[in-house]
Amino acid sequence: MLFCYNNIGDFMKLVSWNVAGFRACQKKGFEEFFNDVNADIVCLQETKLVDSELTFKPEGYQYYLYPAEKKGYSGTMVYSKIEPLSIKYGIDDLEYDGEGRTITLEYDNFYLVNVYVPNVKRDLSRMESRMRFQNLFVDYLNNLDKTKPVIVCGDFNVAHNEIDIKNVKSNIGNAGFTYEERDKMTELLNNGYIDTYRYYHPNEATYSWWSYMANSRQKNIGWRIDYFICSKRYIDNITNTMIYTEILGSDHCPIGIEVK
Repeated sequence: MLFCYNNIGDFMKLVSWNVAGFRACQKKGFEEFFNDVNADIVCLQETKLVDSELTFKPEGYQYYLYPAEKKGYSGTMVYSKIEPLSIKYGIDDLEYDGEGRTITLEYDNFYLVNVYVPNVKRDLSRMESRMRFQNLFVDYLNNLDKTKPVIVCGDFNVAHNEIDIKNVKSNIGNAGFTYEERDKMTELLNNGYIDTYRYYHPNEATYSWWSYMANSRQKNIGWRIDYFICSKRYIDNITNTMIYTEILGSDHCPIGIEVK
């Protein structure tokens, strides 16, 4: 076992969810899902709130909130039953840290990084910035990985391969499915990391995000842009992967893993 505390069992469950506004998601069943899933750690992206606006503080969990400087924008948060050894907000870059995009928690056997990767915008105007973030982020993970294995989760705003998107041909070159973004995901994985869901489900086309337009979710016209990624040497500790496609409340659905 990685951790010893009451009722841990022989594994721990981690969940990640882009809630697209925490307060809005609260009104659409967030707390019910949170209580039902009973995860040991829950990582959230695009929380869009500050501490004074947070009303959900469940018993048995500590929370770590990293809001953006701009009100109602971006932001990340983690609920954890296990007190981390250390907590770091940001990756030491003013542009991205001002948007509250990363929280790193150190546990006994791994680092957990919750990330909300910037999107390139519909007109691709933030492509250069996105590429810079990816370079900094890979370097940041690699430095952590020198000390202990890394688990990274969050909204990466890219469908990596064709199996990760429903309508391939019509989306090539569009935001979230450009060759540049996909190549950066490949580069990340080539640095010694594994996409845990794809590792265990090499041929399954399961999605985690659906546009609000044209009944996309009802038709399952989706993208898989939310990931749990881990250090390659740690993959055998990942015993299960989940995509909770039935859970509403956001244009994303939650994803999860179980860890020995």
